[in-house]
Parts: sequence; C-alpha cells; structure tokens
Amino acid sequence: MRAPARLTAALLAPLMLLTGCALPFGSRTPERRTVTWWDLFDTVTVITGYTETEEEWETQTQALHDDLLRYHELYDIYNSYDGLVNLAQVNAQAGQGPVAVGSEILDLLTFAQEMYTVTEGACNVAAGRVLRLWHDAREAAGDGGEVSADLLPKQEDLEAASAHCRMEDLIVDTQAGTVSFADPEIQLDVGSIGKGYAVEQCARAAEARGLTSALLNVGGNVRAIGTKPDGSLWTAGVDNPWPGQDGQYATANYIAAVSLQPGQSLVISGDYQRYFTVDGVRYHHLIDLTTLQPARYMSSVAVLSSDSGRGDALSTGLFCMPVEEGRDLVERLDGVEAFWMLQDESTQASSGWTADAS
Repeated sequence: MRAPARLTAALLAPLMLLTGCALPFGSRTPERRTVTWWDLFDTVTVITGYTETEEEWETQTQALHDDLLRYHELYDIYNSYDGLVNLAQVNAQAGQGPVAVGSEILDLLTFAQEMYTVTEGACNVAAGRVLRLWHDAREAAGDGGEVSADLLPKQEDLEAASAHCRMEDLIVDTQAGTVSFADPEIQLDVGSIGKGYAVEQCARAAEARGLTSALLNVGGNVRAIGTKPDGSLWTAGVDNPWPGQDGQYATANYIAAVSLQPGQSLVISGDYQRYFTVDGVRYHHLIDLTTLQPARYMSSVAVLSSDSGRGDALSTGLFCMPVEEGRDLVERLDGVEAFWMLQDESTQASSGWTADAS
C-alpha cells in the first residue's frame, strides 16, 4: 500500500452533526455506536451508525471490516498474501503474460480505464513507475519533514519512467479473467482510486446485509448509508487546508459542512496530507503527469458524488488539472459536484455545490 497518510483530525474525528432524538424504526430504539480500525489502507477508519442491539452492530461491523480488509489485501501493490492473487503479483507477473485474477481486480481496473478517459488521463493507474519514484522520495524524507534537494527524483528518471505509463498497454480481459501488460515495464498504482472503489463496494454489501444507518470514513473517504433514525442526513466536514499564522495546518477546522444524501460520498484530495519540503517548497503525493511533478493548481478539492470510487478518481483528476478545466468536466457529469480551495485561500464551486460554511 502507499506510505501511511498523515493522520489528521478529519480522519480521527469525522464531522458528524448528531442532533435530534433517535426514533425507533423497529421494535427497539436504535442507539448510536462507533468503531475505529487502524489496519485498513494504511490509515484510520471510523464507522459510526445506529443499530437496535450491540449484537447487530458487532455482526454488521465485523462483516464490513472483513470486506474492507479483503480489498486492502487485493489492492496492495507492495505486499503479497498467502492464497491471494493481488496487485503486487500482477505487477510482478503481468509483463510476462496474462495473470488470472478475481472479479474485484478485474472490475477495479475496468473502472480505472473508464475514469482515465473521463479525467482525460489525469487519473492513471498505469503510472506506477512515476509514482513509485515520488513514493520512495517521501519514504526517505519522512512525513512532513524538511529535507535536502538530493532526495528529489531526478527529472531524467521521471521522464524515463513516464515512457511506461500508457493506459493502452494495460490489457484487462474480462472474458478470460486475466490482466496482462503489453509493455513489460508497466507498474500499477491504484492509490488514486482503489480506496474509494473499495469503500463503495463494501458499503453496498453492508446495505444488502441490512445496515440502514451509518457513516463510513475510511481515511477521509466518507460514504453515507441511509440517514439517521430521525430522518436527518449524515454530515461530513471539508478540511481547511491552509496554514494558520503559526505555520500549522488547520486540519482540525472545517471550511464547510456537507449533508450527504443516502448513498452519497465526499472525497477530498489536498497537498497538506502526505508531503515533504525542500527549501520551503512542499512536495506532496498528487502528481501531475503532464509535468511529472506535484500538481500546483490548488490546495485542495472536495468532490461530492453518488459513487465513492468515482469521487476518489475525480478528486485526484481534478486536483491535477487547472480549475477551469475541472469545472468544465464536473458540469458535464451527472451526480457530481466539486469545491476547489485555491492557494490564495479563495474558493470556487460547481453550480450544484451546496454546503454550510463552518
């Protein structure tokens, strides 16, 4: 998986406005319950919801955890697991020939190809060679540290890696159930899409099992299941990405609060989470593949979507393109709204974005 994300207050304590009295929707009055996990997608996961009994909550959340853990292992590009063909094995073997994989990987990569087209290449899971150079630099630098310029990837190495990032060379054969690389040097990195896609699939499975009221926050990918028992909507916060006068990032504060309709998700991409600095310049994890450098168009972007996987891919894509292009893209899409936080601390929003100032 990717390097552990900087744990912000937004992950540790998702903004949830829990007002009103819980009303019974069965034989007993549902109670609010919360569970926190640290073993999924190298980040913190907080699940808050309502069930009538503790036993029901434990059954539902255990099944949800098991589902998320399976996706975590399947989409891991750094580690292998006994009895499981995952993306680490695909990266190691697909350059030599087709690798048989399960539907979770086939469906993810098919979806990734679709989102590559939607974002005009800004979200590209085939860019693993380039992203690995930046990942290794962040690992060497440490989270948020000030380091020497010697740790920066060399431009010639980035350009050489970028020659092996063609999505067209990723061959997904859904009929045969295999993945192969036309270019043996391709490497996949699904950090831009995998977590959101997994959250969406696991939320749908939880709904099918009968979970009717919950808010999932998996490392900042927030997805609503139903409403609260009194009919009010779940609410999620948009982090303030800008530093205060003391130079510390105000991630405990929110610039807006968004009410989520049942099934909606909020996904945020920003330059204030995984980064290091060189001579006061921040080098974060969201790479503009047109420059091969961290994207510099904005500080953060929030995407409200009816699908968490789509929201994840779009938040990365929008962050890595000029705001004007991103606005045009969002206005063409159904069920998607976005909110841009620019480096001059101004904001812009798509035409249908609605949120309360915080």
